[in-house]
Amino acid sequence: MIFRAPAKINLSLEIRGKRDDGFHEIESLFVPISLADELMIERAPLFSFACDAPDVPSDDSNLVVRAAKLFFEKTGIQQRVKISLAKKIPHGAGLGGGSSDAATTLLALNEIFNARLANETLAELAAQLGSDVPFFIFRSAAICRGRGELVTPSAFAEKLPLLLLKPPFGVPTPWAYKQWRESREIPGAFYDAQHFGWGKLCNDLERPVFEKYIFLAALKSWLLGRAEVAGALMSGSGSTMFAILEDAATASTLAEKARAEFGDTLWTLACTTA
Repeated sequence: MIFRAPAKINLSLEIRGKRDDGFHEIESLFVPISLADELMIERAPLFSFACDAPDVPSDDSNLVVRAAKLFFEKTGIQQRVKISLAKKIPHGAGLGGGSSDAATTLLALNEIFNARLANETLAELAAQLGSDVPFFIFRSAAICRGRGELVTPSAFAEKLPLLLLKPPFGVPTPWAYKQWRESREIPGAFYDAQHFGWGKLCNDLERPVFEKYIFLAALKSWLLGRAEVAGALMSGSGSTMFAILEDAATASTLAEKARAEFGDTLWTLACTTA
């Protein structure tokens, strides 16, 4: 069976402060998008995992492997499954690819083996794997609080046309949060909230990330200066920037302009909120 593992963007990400456990208290609007990885999962005599991306580990450090083993430990079901992962979501992009793969593994195994674990139970397992993983259990836009693991599904009816833009580098999420408190705004960068009828765009992690990765600040400013763009923001801790388009039909020409301005190594993809 083939299961889709959708990416996400953060339409808002606000940091409330540092917690006693070392994590940061956040409030963020997570929205799934049409970009997705694909997991093929089938029963097999022994457990195995493979991925078509050579830079993705296939050992116990992989979130899919960890999710599968956690599921089998919880249910007592024998580990007899073959999992193949086809990566479409870039690594280190702030799009939640690894987290979505892990959550989708839990959902898929629950279905395949008819384990009948409630979403709340799956979300508890997901929280052991990472702060963002529980969000992907609910297959809905959601307000995420705590360190991200407290998920309140939210209706988000807007199907926003998007252009994703990612440079050939990632941003380590722990580093971005660690730098947040002491970081400073850089001159000329745009940090203000952008308001729409459905809510606002804002991301408190842009401050530390832009301070080190000036390229991303320049990319955002460039996007906001384009007539095709209604709004632009970094997703999560980056390094993906997303533009909300006035018209989906302009995505390809805007992508061409962006690569002409910032180089052919800039990865771009047109998609929508899902």
